[in-house]
Amino acid sequence: MVRSMYSGVAGMKANQNRMDVIGNNISNANTYGFKSGRATFRDMYYQQFRGASAGTQTRGGINPSSIGYGAQLSGIDLMMDSSSMTSTGFALDACITGEGFFQVMDPDGNIYFTKAGMLDIDPATGALVDSNGNFVLGTSATEGKLNSSQPGQEKIFITVNSVQASTAKVEKQIAGKTLTVESSKETKEANVSFAFSKSSDMPDGQFVKAIMDSTSSVIQIQLNANETFGSLSDLNTMINEAITEAYGGPHPGGTFDFNVDPDPFKDADGNNITLKGSDIVDTAASEREGGGITMANGLDDLLKNFKFVDTGSYFSGEGVVSMTIEPGNTTGGATGDPADGFTVKVTVTPDGGGQAITYEGFISKERAENSRGGNTVLLENPDGDSNDTITMSYPNINILGELDATTGELTGVNPDLLTAIGAIPATGMGTAEASYPTKKLGWGKSTLTLEGGTEFHTQDVSNLTGIGIGADGTITGTSDAGLQILGRIDLATFGNSKGLAQAGNSYFTATANSGPVKLAIAGEQGTGAIRNSALEMSNVDLAQEFSDMIVTQRGFQASSRMITVSDTMLEELINLKR
Repeated sequence: MVRSMYSGVAGMKANQNRMDVIGNNISNANTYGFKSGRATFRDMYYQQFRGASAGTQTRGGINPSSIGYGAQLSGIDLMMDSSSMTSTGFALDACITGEGFFQVMDPDGNIYFTKAGMLDIDPATGALVDSNGNFVLGTSATEGKLNSSQPGQEKIFITVNSVQASTAKVEKQIAGKTLTVESSKETKEANVSFAFSKSSDMPDGQFVKAIMDSTSSVIQIQLNANETFGSLSDLNTMINEAITEAYGGPHPGGTFDFNVDPDPFKDADGNNITLKGSDIVDTAASEREGGGITMANGLDDLLKNFKFVDTGSYFSGEGVVSMTIEPGNTTGGATGDPADGFTVKVTVTPDGGGQAITYEGFISKERAENSRGGNTVLLENPDGDSNDTITMSYPNINILGELDATTGELTGVNPDLLTAIGAIPATGMGTAEASYPTKKLGWGKSTLTLEGGTEFHTQDVSNLTGIGIGADGTITGTSDAGLQILGRIDLATFGNSKGLAQAGNSYFTATANSGPVKLAIAGEQGTGAIRNSALEMSNVDLAQEFSDMIVTQRGFQASSRMITVSDTMLEELINLKR
């Protein structure tokens, strides 16, 4: 009877310990990174009453007989299975989608391991810390580069690159020339835009006027369309003087250098030439005086309805223009049959000599016969940029006569036109030459925006925006110096993670049975990837815990009842004396 009382007491102790474990699990059901425990029992020692004996030919064998002394707590196992993740929206929250632990170090140098990834940056030191203020370990970065490609166990200090000084600059291709504009000072105020226009209403002697809007960073540059500019240097000086006058003093960005390559104030032989303001700030061919081409050799009556509509932004022609219309499809179709239509060629010979450029296009016979003068043909420079083009409108080709499908000869020409045409080639429609005021610079088509201007200045963590943690633990952030690498969070693994010891604050420590710590980059060597803006929830299963609570309660109740019954039996024994 005394033994049964001791067994009851042992059972009550064991179930009480199990209830303590269940209570701890339930209380941490909402603790990020918590790993639940599981209490297990084992029976205690036994008192043997009879030993076992083997059977003989005359008697059977006898089993041993012993009485136990109850149950005791065998151990508390850690349940290290991963739990679900919850999104937090905070960029420095992190969880591990698989095996591995974050590493942290307290002020005394003790290293702990945790699944709770509530991280932050200490504004005073720039150190990456957890919610307990302890250092997060991994690999640091210097000047935007990781100090090592191997996983580490060092404190991560977030250092932000200084912003190097630079001038504002822009480079753009306009009318076949490279226009570069750069500020003289290294400052953000040099990040401005220039919009060009021409004016015929400016007084004589005023070459350039600048207009500045206080609500925007756009500087309007107007050039006197009637004035003549002698050099790029003079143009630069006049533009900067106009900006200074409009600003009411020197511009914070300093002076602006407008450089054009090749120099538009030089001809093919390197001789100085002059440009009018209307040449520099020109927008489209259709805006030129006359709107078309004036023929020079008697073909005006025949070809006068071919008009220049526009040119591409890279049109590089300057000088004498010759125009040829030929029967036959040499560029636009697949058959090459002369009856398919007409090839239009415009050759531009630069002023003062140089290599001529021929622009070619094709007009189908069907379109030409139905034209009312509003159709256009695109002439392209086969050796140039896709923007180096001429657009022309053309008349109804039937006024020229008909083309013989076999010979390509022009027949049925209006007799009245023959007098005006003169010696027209038997198999062609004619050639015309004219001087054509081609676009010199075409600045009026472009707004130039200078970017990149900034002064040298140092930065700290307060300048960081867009901080994030990559799947491999790499921490990045954006500042005035651009996107940079700030460090890398490395993970720790163990051969037996269930052998870790719980240390409070969601921390674990290594033990003799956990195995030595192994460092790994997230996503490598069997570790899980890191996911930011999320945390790992507790792995406590409340349904299982409440079921275990009921079983534990009944076990405790049964053990206590055993003590009560044993006491009643002792009482009966004592009452025998009466």
